[in-house]
Amino acid sequence: MTQLSPANAERLRNAFQQCRDMEGTLRDQLEAYAAAGREIFPAYGEAVDRLVERVGQNGGGENAPRPGEPMPPFVLPDDSGRLVTLDSLTAKGPVAIMFFRGHWCPYCRLNVLAVIQAMGRIKAMGAQVVAIMPELQEYAEKFKAESRAPFPVLTDPDNGYVLSLNLAIWLGTDIQRLLSYYDMPNFHGNDGWVLPIPATFVVGRDGFVKARFVDPDFRRRMEIDDLLAALKSASES
Repeated sequence: MTQLSPANAERLRNAFQQCRDMEGTLRDQLEAYAAAGREIFPAYGEAVDRLVERVGQNGGGENAPRPGEPMPPFVLPDDSGRLVTLDSLTAKGPVAIMFFRGHWCPYCRLNVLAVIQAMGRIKAMGAQVVAIMPELQEYAEKFKAESRAPFPVLTDPDNGYVLSLNLAIWLGTDIQRLLSYYDMPNFHGNDGWVLPIPATFVVGRDGFVKARFVDPDFRRRMEIDDLLAALKSASES
């Protein structure tokens, strides 16, 4: 397996910054970064394609909660250790529940920055956002601080909640080797190499799913206009 060289790691960091600062939609940014990644680190892009195919063949994410179904409740600690429940969020209004792979994931960082830019419109309609990730509290805190996210970042120890939603995927040995420059066992507090499909669920005040985006390909995310439309509809129902 080809390893990422320090020079190429620097090229990826520069590509991320360029994509972060470019004009266009979140989809434009994600596609631009994915294209840069294929050029700079082709072995990883090919391994991700194989992972996506495997997860898709196994029905990854298909059995996650659908619109019209109740969103399973959770009690999860936030980046400061305070326990947060789904009921406490929906009592204040509709909420977008977003699953992120980790503080290290450039696609997640692009995603969260795009959501932050829309927070004024989200708050204006009485809606909220909450992020859930499988990392330990210190890394959830790092993710929130670096992105300046104005919403809770919850930790899902050992992917317990994600497993209950049928959103957990095992990365496989080839991707583990390619991502060996990330200290994933330390980030998670375990060596399982299991991550969530980075799905988004819009949940209404009644606790039912109003819209969802579930794609085994983590390079794709719910477009911001679609998120805003779903939250607006949920806030008016």
